[in-house]
Amino acid sequence: MVKAAIYLAGFYIVYFLFLSRDTMYRRNRAFILLSVLMAFLMPFFTINLNEQSNIAYFGKRLSEVLVTAISGKTEEAAKIVAGFKPEEFIFKVYVTGIIIFGIRLLVDIISLLFLIYRNKGKEGQVIFFTGFNTSGFSALGHIFINKSLGQEDISEITRHEKSHLGQYHFLDVLFIKIVQMVQWFNPVIYLFNRSLRIVHEYQADLDCLRTGLPVIKYLNLLFCHAFKTQKFKLNNSFSNPSLIKKRMIMMTKKRTITLANFKILIVLPVTILLLVFISSCRISGKLSATKSEIAPPPPPPPPPEIFVVVEEMPTFPGGEQALMEFIYANIQYPEMAKKNNIQGKEIIRFAVMADGYVDYVQVLKSVDPELDKEAIRVIKMLPVWTPGKQGGKPVNVWYNVPVTFQLK
Repeated sequence: MVKAAIYLAGFYIVYFLFLSRDTMYRRNRAFILLSVLMAFLMPFFTINLNEQSNIAYFGKRLSEVLVTAISGKTEEAAKIVAGFKPEEFIFKVYVTGIIIFGIRLLVDIISLLFLIYRNKGKEGQVIFFTGFNTSGFSALGHIFINKSLGQEDISEITRHEKSHLGQYHFLDVLFIKIVQMVQWFNPVIYLFNRSLRIVHEYQADLDCLRTGLPVIKYLNLLFCHAFKTQKFKLNNSFSNPSLIKKRMIMMTKKRTITLANFKILIVLPVTILLLVFISSCRISGKLSATKSEIAPPPPPPPPPEIFVVVEEMPTFPGGEQALMEFIYANIQYPEMAKKNNIQGKEIIRFAVMADGYVDYVQVLKSVDPELDKEAIRVIKMLPVWTPGKQGGKPVNVWYNVPVTFQLK
């Protein structure tokens, strides 16, 4: 979702800077909808890197192990450290937002369906309502009109809303609302929603003018509804004063030339940059760490291929919670380190091999040889894992675990 939000921001910048002022409404509408759709597809693209990398790939990072001088095997402490995961809290907040926005959308749709069912067969496509803070709108193949309006107003709004219905604008709105539900934290999706609704108004205005209605008369009609009557609320799409100026400009603006369509190609370099910047990478080949990050003595050479991430990651018997409990139950604070007042964070890397055994245990960040030995000793004690798989075949996978030795 975060990657999708970044793509949405990049695409919206392109739209706002290069396309929003053009009179090519159909192109702009398509660009907005396709941009939102592509923003959710692009994060699934993977870049294959076949060359050996000099960057240190540590593998999957496990929960931090905290070893105190008082006790090195407190099961309760293990549960606290292993269970405290900020990403889980963020995920719960995110899901809560989805539920709230989803309920709001569902309530709106049910309300419309109830109106349609209650008024079915009375006025055809037109359904009259009371209570909504708007003069009229279209949705689900029907036109909804406020009962408080006069006959002339009803006729004018009906013509405008029929244009929206004929171009299936409601489907666009429903699509954006669903995207808003899963991207509720992202302000860019609200900008996309506003831009799409503006484009809808531009298209409806153009459609009304094509029926032969003079531009001046249509503008007067908008002014009348926006500023001379209280029956039209500010959120009414037909005569929203905040959009009047933009709609006037677009109605009287010279039509954009066809060559302007080529401006849409600007999105290609933006997409490539974002793809390279935030895409997933699959590394095939030998992985190695830089010399400065490996404490002496040097570790044994790694096997020909150890993966960082695979389709099916290795699993410890009982899960990560059981893994943390195992480490806490067996690790001890070295007495020599206690006497010399030595503490700090060690980072241990190990490989879960294709046969499930742990091997190639390495110290990536060293604090003291005594702490190194203790951390390595416990990791080498780990029982057999369920190995990871890539393409259905067992493979070797890197893991790393931070171990903090703390005196107080």
